Amino acid sequence: MPFPYDEFDLSAVRTYPLAERASKARAEDFGRPFAPGGNFADWLASLPAFLGARDLKTAAAAIAAAKRGGRGVVWGIGAHVIKTGVSPILVDLMERGFVSALAMNGAGIIHDFEIALSGATSEDVDESLGPGQFGMAAETAQLNDVIRRGAEAGKGIGQAVGAHLAAVSSPFVRHSLAAAAHRLGIPLTVHVALGTDIIHMHSSASGAALGEASLRDFRYFTSCVARLAGGVYLNCGSAVVLPEVFLKAVALARNQGANLAGLTTVNIDFMRHYRPHVNVVTRPIVGTGGAGLSLVGHHEILIPLLAAAVLEHVDSPPVES
Repeated sequence: MPFPYDEFDLSAVRTYPLAERASKARAEDFGRPFAPGGNFADWLASLPAFLGARDLKTAAAAIAAAKRGGRGVVWGIGAHVIKTGVSPILVDLMERGFVSALAMNGAGIIHDFEIALSGATSEDVDESLGPGQFGMAAETAQLNDVIRRGAEAGKGIGQAVGAHLAAVSSPFVRHSLAAAAHRLGIPLTVHVALGTDIIHMHSSASGAALGEASLRDFRYFTSCVARLAGGVYLNCGSAVVLPEVFLKAVALARNQGANLAGLTTVNIDFMRHYRPHVNVVTRPIVGTGGAGLSLVGHHEILIPLLAAAVLEHVDSPPVES
């Protein structure tokens, strides 16, 4: 039976005073115009206390608090972060003690290796693919030999590459995360998916060496994750590999009774992806009392902003979320 055209009667709608309502946006949390001549601390304090601005401050405060409390801060770095020129900012954070361990995917260590050797990376794939030159740089392929020798010596990929680059005479080595990690004694692990990286296209690539060294790095990484109670894990620019590796490390750590209470996780990328959201931001903090944060924006802007905000928080109390 069809309903009639019957206007709903609104005359008896119940209302209540606006002052009694719980509102999520309040004037005291609004941003303030930035005054010309101010410093970065002034600008940071002028941001609204909402959404991304709030999460940026919360992430910075968590990193600063972890360092003050002697707890861990582990950074997962995708290749795009290195290609967008952020390495010097990360090296500075490493030197200041805001990095307890680093993890990279296979492409990340390739870009870091090329920067260290020649000061340049990120070839034009469209231009080089047609004539069959994509991924065929001779110096880059030598990374396979470094990994093989490292595996034979019982090292992970990060250890092997860091030690190799530390001995290279190049003015660009100072930009290398791997060389800085070796110099500062910071664990660097590299997590490889076979067949995804340009060095796998060369005859010098050894599946045995890549697999052995990368699996060793996974175990090193898991040991670092197991020490993250009250600490911070950041996934920067890896949409698949590092989020999956991190979740498996969390699973192993919990299997062995590791305390991850108070863990803060942060994902930084220019768009929201499913896997980083569930494997970094939401699932790992369940039952820990911690917080998962997502900072959406360009790496070349957000990571320097976060680094500067961390330094502003070093001698300040944590920001309430």
